[in-house]
Amino acid sequence: MVQNLQLNNHNISTLFLLISIHIFIFVVRFNNDMDNLEGLSKKIKSYMMPIAMVIGFVFYQQVSVLSFIVPYLIFTMLLLTFIKISWRDIHISKMHLWMVLFQVFASGIVYYLINPYNSILAQGTMICVLAPTATSAPVITKMLGGNVESLTSYSLVSNLVLVAVAPLLFSEIGFHNLPFLDSAWQISRRVALLLILPLFIAFLINRLMPVVSNFLQEKSDISFYLWSIALTIVSGRTLNFILSQGESNYKIEFLLAVFSLLVCVFQFWLGRKIGRKYQNTVAGGQGLGQKNTILAIWMAQVYLNPIASIAPGLYVIWQNIVNSWQVWRSRRNIG
Repeated sequence: MVQNLQLNNHNISTLFLLISIHIFIFVVRFNNDMDNLEGLSKKIKSYMMPIAMVIGFVFYQQVSVLSFIVPYLIFTMLLLTFIKISWRDIHISKMHLWMVLFQVFASGIVYYLINPYNSILAQGTMICVLAPTATSAPVITKMLGGNVESLTSYSLVSNLVLVAVAPLLFSEIGFHNLPFLDSAWQISRRVALLLILPLFIAFLINRLMPVVSNFLQEKSDISFYLWSIALTIVSGRTLNFILSQGESNYKIEFLLAVFSLLVCVFQFWLGRKIGRKYQNTVAGGQGLGQKNTILAIWMAQVYLNPIASIAPGLYVIWQNIVNSWQVWRSRRNIG
């Protein structure tokens, strides 16, 4: 009976994936062939992200099976985003330096302040601050009309800083006794695959294959729909992980939810405030607030108490609620 249930879940997951692909193809054709309904298309886009989250919550068992395709979706989204970047515009600014300083020092401060009361809560809160900018943040930044080049520059810096800082913090916490080089390699390998590799491929395509570059630039809006599919899967996976925990952890799970929410809102607010001083509000907010939660969850599960990974898991929900609201407001103002 268990085997039949697993088979049914697998069939439902496969069916869900096929339906998502067909919807994706339909929407692309809808945008290309139905120009007279462009206004309706914009309205649908405004609500697509919250709809994706609801679908993920309702069908969390089914969509969790598809979590293995999320890195491929992110990779494709980044390639389509990076392909439109003017590489001459990428540079490190004072805004980036202030944001990196917050990422490094605030993560250590919150850990040492909370640790005397609860070590798991301290680890979960710390990883939400330490986590680098999401590899998909340029996609949202583009949707909001922000400076993608500036956000990409900070994303590179925040990920590289993480490689040097994270092993020191994890060694200090001492939950796992891991060598520095091994820790740095494990983190940098994931960063390279999800961020540096599509950046490098986009650079080569722009330089060596202008025809392909022009074609991909024309189709770069597809990244929005790929992000919606990824959001559905990640939301379902997060809920599935939370429900799999025992009742004895409900109190700490609640605290992790509250603290991750507070950290999320504060980081978006602070990032936008820093960015506003440098005429870069959107990039500042997304750079500091939108985190690479996939990497953060993995780091928490490997280097910290696994229960602490609930914090970045819930951060997925909070940051995407913020992103959904921002995209909805932006598209409503444009419409």
